[in-house]
Amino acid sequence: MSRSLTIAHDRPNIWRATLAAMLVLPAMAFGLLAQPASAQEAPVVIPAPHADLTEAGSTATAVFAGGCFWGVQGVFQHVKGVTRAVSGYSGGAAETATYELTSSGSTGHAEAVEVTYDPSVVSYGDLLQIYFSVAHNPTQLNYQGPDHGTQYRSTIFPATDEQTEIARSYIAQLDETGLFEGPIVTTIEPLEAFYAAEQYHQDFLTLNPTWPYIVYHDLPKIAALKSLFPDAYRDDPVLVGTL
Repeated sequence: MSRSLTIAHDRPNIWRATLAAMLVLPAMAFGLLAQPASAQEAPVVIPAPHADLTEAGSTATAVFAGGCFWGVQGVFQHVKGVTRAVSGYSGGAAETATYELTSSGSTGHAEAVEVTYDPSVVSYGDLLQIYFSVAHNPTQLNYQGPDHGTQYRSTIFPATDEQTEIARSYIAQLDETGLFEGPIVTTIEPLEAFYAAEQYHQDFLTLNPTWPYIVYHDLPKIAALKSLFPDAYRDDPVLVGTL
């Protein structure tokens, strides 16, 4: 794909990106919409975790990073039992938790999504299975598709020691299956903090379904979620709205 389709991640000024996308969209819309219903990073059919959490209460949180947070947020917003999914930053300091600074790749932050969920409906293991299968490609080191840099790394930020152990066990299990083209490079990093991203990044996939980047890279993830996990899929995404 040309840089025009990834310009939103090359420039922190979202309005300049919008103008550029509008200029290229008429000429390329037909070709993009004619793409087959499969993600550029094809989903992998994988088994559920051998071990999972048994969590009490009606709410829990998990934080995942896997490339551009637009698509990761959009996927989890369509999962039954998820009550909120917020795009943001984890891995760095509070003062550098902005899109402009994080885009430099020097802050330690990864574009991440904080998922709040009801454990009685969807488990942490269920979320991990969707994360590794549909939301991103866990074999790409410090990039996802066209987006390169440590800010796009594949990382799990566990909220508890139990989440850490389940995530480590599942990565080992998946590596043993040989279902992926290469070894899983997903890191597990302590969750020091999660910082919500700027308002214009929230619900971006739902609010911008014709954006070329979304059409080519992210809408196929939603289609894959519906196809591979029909019992977990919800048609109407749970949106953030105004933070």
